Amino acid sequence: MSGAEQRRRMDAIYASQRHIYDLTRKYYLFGRDTMLRRLDPPRGGSVLEIGCGTARNLIALARVRPDIRCHGVDISAAMLKTAHGRIASAGLAERVAVAEGDALDFDPVLLFGQGRFDRVFISYALSMIPGWEAALDHAGGLLAPGGELHIVDFGQQERLPGMWRSLLFAWLDRFHVTPRARLADALDRVARDHGLRGEMQVLMRGYAWRATLGRPGEDRGAGIDAHPRHVPEGAALSLQWRRRREARARSCFVRRTALRAR
Repeated sequence: MSGAEQRRRMDAIYASQRHIYDLTRKYYLFGRDTMLRRLDPPRGGSVLEIGCGTARNLIALARVRPDIRCHGVDISAAMLKTAHGRIASAGLAERVAVAEGDALDFDPVLLFGQGRFDRVFISYALSMIPGWEAALDHAGGLLAPGGELHIVDFGQQERLPGMWRSLLFAWLDRFHVTPRARLADALDRVARDHGLRGEMQVLMRGYAWRATLGRPGEDRGAGIDAHPRHVPEGAALSLQWRRRREARARSCFVRRTALRAR
């Protein structure tokens, strides 16, 4: 699907939904606020959200961190219209900037005047991007030294009843949402290609997956796993991820090995 076709599709979906998007999504897009708390950008740092939608996440982040600069990109002009209005209403127009762009190949220098960011995050957007693997690779290349890429999205419901999985996936498909079963493999490739390290967690028995990839800073050789954080559910997964047999495919993302890029 071309960028123009994806833009038309997203605008058609959100032309009316954008007005109630934040009110309705809070009931099933779990893990977003936890991800925002885990971002912890450096003082005076820069943050980029890919697929920023209404700018809900950026506004929340800017309110608690007045020292950072927030940027967001989205392919939907309809969603960005709402985003601009909400940013202005929050009095954050000088610190939060959003622009239209395709997640696969947008130029951050052209849009925001900089090419690297201390934190990049993607919240429930990879599951809506047709070329999501290219978008993930593009995001991995936007990290400054010591930077981190954070992701939260629908998982494969691997530890939930099969009927629940079938019903949820059928409902999500109505909105062109496809949980990415190959996310772990894609993260593995991005980590290798960009020299990153990170971790991945299974949340709520597989309802959602959360991942973090980090670029080692210029003054340290360790990646983001140099200071491990407490993981409330699931365990850190390896980006060397040892292959499991196909018979255990449904649980292959619950591997309990330390996550490192080769």
